[in-house]
Amino acid sequence: MPFTAKDVQALRQSSGAGMMDAKRALEANDGDMEAAKQWLREKGLAASAKRDERENTQGAVALFVDGNVGAIVELKCETDFVASSERFKQLASDLASLVALRGESAAEQRAKELEDLRITLKEKIELGDVVRIEASDGHVLDSYLHVQAGRGVNAVLVELDGGTPQLAHDIAVHIAFARPKYLSKDDVPADVVDKERETLTALSRNEGKPEQALPKIVEGRLGGFFKEVALLEQPYAKDDKQTISQLLGGAKIVRYAQVEIG
Repeated sequence: MPFTAKDVQALRQSSGAGMMDAKRALEANDGDMEAAKQWLREKGLAASAKRDERENTQGAVALFVDGNVGAIVELKCETDFVASSERFKQLASDLASLVALRGESAAEQRAKELEDLRITLKEKIELGDVVRIEASDGHVLDSYLHVQAGRGVNAVLVELDGGTPQLAHDIAVHIAFARPKYLSKDDVPADVVDKERETLTALSRNEGKPEQALPKIVEGRLGGFFKEVALLEQPYAKDDKQTISQLLGGAKIVRYAQVEIG
């Protein structure tokens, strides 16, 4: 018996099931509404729609690099237990390789596997950030994946113009732990800088600094702010006597990407 989108909606409202669960129930029971309701009850899915309201700040990050192409995929869930399961980690890994080979939109091809996993594990499981970098000819691409409790939780890709794979890897490791928000201080939006300048002015004034000295003091403190948020300004994690800009020498960071759970 054929069914419509209205039938799916009606089953969702009457059972509390999620949209995909309701559709699968109708498909499995030839459009029979009552049989579909029973099917949802037997599968333990009659209240799965409530999962959509739950937080899913856990998960796994998968990294895949093949030559000059790299991809990062974040797969989100609710608990460490699910995030550490082999099936969950394998799907994240499969998605990363698929994205690297076919593009970011390719992750959508695995929607059914995502829904099956959500049904089986009874958690709010969904894709998070998806990133793909294809380095230009002659450029260097390298990466770093921080693993915790058997799963990736923090992944970085770095593309360099010049330099070596080892240099790109070292910078990726630095990014993983320093978490820069911007590549250079020139990339920091003007409104962000203005807000920070206002905050530092108020802070310095409240510390009793002379009013006439505030502009110089604030500019000095802004330098510290840029060292926190701009990659090229940051002291290198393995040798804080040099900045990332100095570490690069004649190489140039074309772009980077970082994806971290939570």
